[in-house]
Amino acid sequence: MIQRRAFTAGLASVLAAPSMARGAGSNVLKFIPQSDLTILDPIINTVYTVRNHGYMVFDTLFGMDGDTRMQPQMLEGYTVEDDGKRWVLKLREGLMWHDGEKVTSRDCIASIARWSVRDGVGSLLKARTEEMIAVDDRTFHIRLKKPFALLPYALGKISTPMCAIMPERLAKTDPFKAVPEMIGSGPFRFKADEWISGARAVYTKNEKYVPRQDVSKGWTAGGKVVHFERVEWHTSPDDGTSASAMQSGEMDWWELPVADLLPLLKKSGKVRVEIKDRNGTMGMLKMNNLQPPFDKAAIRQALLGAVNQKDFMTAIVGDDPTMYRDKVGIFTPGTDMASDAGMEVLTGPRDMAKVRAAIKAAGYNNEKVVLLSPNEPHYRKSMAAVTDDMLRGAGLNVEAQTMDWGTAVERRENKQPIDKGGWSVLCTTANGLDMQTPTLHFLRTTGQKAWFGWTDSPKIEELRAAWVDAADVPAQKKIASEIQKQCWIDVPHLPLGIWYQPMAWQKTVDGIPDGFPLFWGARRV
Repeated sequence: MIQRRAFTAGLASVLAAPSMARGAGSNVLKFIPQSDLTILDPIINTVYTVRNHGYMVFDTLFGMDGDTRMQPQMLEGYTVEDDGKRWVLKLREGLMWHDGEKVTSRDCIASIARWSVRDGVGSLLKARTEEMIAVDDRTFHIRLKKPFALLPYALGKISTPMCAIMPERLAKTDPFKAVPEMIGSGPFRFKADEWISGARAVYTKNEKYVPRQDVSKGWTAGGKVVHFERVEWHTSPDDGTSASAMQSGEMDWWELPVADLLPLLKKSGKVRVEIKDRNGTMGMLKMNNLQPPFDKAAIRQALLGAVNQKDFMTAIVGDDPTMYRDKVGIFTPGTDMASDAGMEVLTGPRDMAKVRAAIKAAGYNNEKVVLLSPNEPHYRKSMAAVTDDMLRGAGLNVEAQTMDWGTAVERRENKQPIDKGGWSVLCTTANGLDMQTPTLHFLRTTGQKAWFGWTDSPKIEELRAAWVDAADVPAQKKIASEIQKQCWIDVPHLPLGIWYQPMAWQKTVDGIPDGFPLFWGARRV
């Protein structure tokens, strides 16, 4: 059983700890993640830090390349038969679990079944699946009730929850409970004995891992070649400490450097600062639809008129207009599904007096609104501060509760009233790549089975299913426009804009990939 321990010391003391001395040297990569790793199971949580951890430990049947195309990853290949209703998937040879056992088709079937309960596109696949059958140790069939062309995308998408393939004995764990140990077949092993929640997570190279022979195609596709023997994630107490550690060379890679410290990092001459993910990060305000006052759709609708996306974006990245976009709808701007359908609710004149009147008319009775206000990472702190001002300006009785992001992640799963530890509003994010289609969990609106906030919209669900069956991109675009217009009625979240976040890393490290932090390919130079 994995154990967590409390830890409150700063980054400097972690770096100085005797236990870390053995990790010194060119074969160790030291990384500062965007937030603490508090949850390990990549199926039960949608936090990107957990997703990034998941790709260290686990592998996926398909991988997404730099052109967002799906490629066989754990698979040797696959065929599609019976007019798209039967998929035959065959694992490549040499796949081994960290404990030395062979990966089998039964493991894959159990993993898909567990993941599909929690995931947005997985739920669509699950509804269409007749059965999954293990033919032999390396081959299994997925037989469908009706064709599902998105199957490779579903099983290989980089969005959370990832379809992590794990041993059958772990995959049989209740999908709403965490697996008890981290045994995967990915390129790194998780060092449970060195994990200190609040301080660090450690990974070592998986010597049993056999990379694909083809070169890396970017993102999660192709050969995953590991050059570092050890990767250490160090949770930093604040941005200033992180910047100092990067300037001194104590840290190699900082995932999310804050905007006002970028000039300092660049000035050092030792650190590269670059946007590695051009898909951007979309901000969203989630409201708890199960509890007052946001159980009333009319109150959620009224708040659309209070959102000024520019306020949120400049609070995060400053005034440089090249670093963000406002006037953003449900889907990532510049992509096929983006449209201006109903956008006047966000782009029209902002009139807070009108918003207050609408909220009162909708039945607001001065109920307390608990805003979960994470104090890290920096962009969540900024979004929470702007949200606090916006809600107060809209006439709501707000109580902002400050906490670390790990606590907020645990708290957001509480469906109870606020006097029993529940919550009302929380800001979160989605990678721009994850908001290019309506299939993912961000737009799953199945009530208490949905993503936190628990919006119940049968109409959005109907449109999501229709989108999967659409004959071509024009037909998909039409449905996506209808989905966006329905979102202004049911309001699963408030869009807050999209920004482009740089990374920072030492010039002595090469091979930092495009996209989110992936640790194969990186090497010391």
